[in-house]
Amino acid sequence: MTTEQHAYSPEDSGLGPFERLLSVWVALAITAGLILGSLVPQLFAALAAIEVASVNLPVALLIWAMVYPMMVGVDFSALKQIGDRPKGIAITLVVNWLIKPFSMAALGVFFFEYVFAGLIPPDDAQAYIAGVILLGAAPCTAMVFVWSNLTRGDATYTLVQVSVNDVVMVFAFAPIVALLLGVSDITVPWDTLLISVVLYVALPLVAGMITRHLLVRKGGEQAVEAFQSMVKPASIIGLLMTVVLLFGFQAQVILDRPLVIVLIAIPLLIQSYGIFFLAYGAARLWKVPFNVAAPCALIGTSNFFELAVAVAISLFGLGSGAALATVVGVLVEVPVMLSLVAFANRTRGWFPS
Repeated sequence: MTTEQHAYSPEDSGLGPFERLLSVWVALAITAGLILGSLVPQLFAALAAIEVASVNLPVALLIWAMVYPMMVGVDFSALKQIGDRPKGIAITLVVNWLIKPFSMAALGVFFFEYVFAGLIPPDDAQAYIAGVILLGAAPCTAMVFVWSNLTRGDATYTLVQVSVNDVVMVFAFAPIVALLLGVSDITVPWDTLLISVVLYVALPLVAGMITRHLLVRKGGEQAVEAFQSMVKPASIIGLLMTVVLLFGFQAQVILDRPLVIVLIAIPLLIQSYGIFFLAYGAARLWKVPFNVAAPCALIGTSNFFELAVAVAISLFGLGSGAALATVVGVLVEVPVMLSLVAFANRTRGWFPS
């Protein structure tokens, strides 16, 4: 059967019945987070305070639980072959660093200075623009492993894409943000950046490498696949608990200022879907295999929200509009990414296998 003749069925995604209803569970987790955050705000305030260098440790632990099972699937012997497939990395770099920050800035100015001019005070508009720019300049580090896994992406290639982005981020984040914000004294919280990379990439990678080595020695690739199937529920539970925490942390803000949240979300949604379809379309035209094309498009759509939030707080303050805009980015990300994962899984027949 040719690629064009292939008819998609839910089973093609490799997702079980529980995972195919993931959007339902996420909706319930969002609701639970809002309710619990309103009923027991002291609990969520205490959890929010457990952080190092603006990295929340409970959230970091949950993301670690999500990422570790996927790291077990990374085949290190295949890393040397990545250079034979440069298209996915090329698309990722062009979209993430030459397009995404500037399109996000343009959308922010268009909506907050023009479309929403009668609804938002000018000072607030400038703060929201700053917040969305910070999001646009920080491509995802950790959560992309989750989205890649849900599309059965190439775990090894995804790791390389994330690693290359992290290296570029070290050198490009501050200059791009400084240029777009029109200031020259951007202070990158290096401790936040480095701790996040260690927690979300390095530690689960090392743990996954050790686990994979032991499993291959014991029973080969079948043992690896059996182990991943066994721990996969932990990844989904980690995702749902992360959603509960994120919405619980911001429950009062969401319920007190729903209109502002909606207004900030609009350009973020347009940016997210636009960047995805740009990268996804380029991958299709360039005949990139699906297990590289899907993560390639998803990595630019998702954001490194810990870095964006930390920089917004350090530059503009905890209660600033910029900080609020970065938080809204966190809130819209999971529902958006799940919708794009579903779209990618349904269109895998567009790509060579």
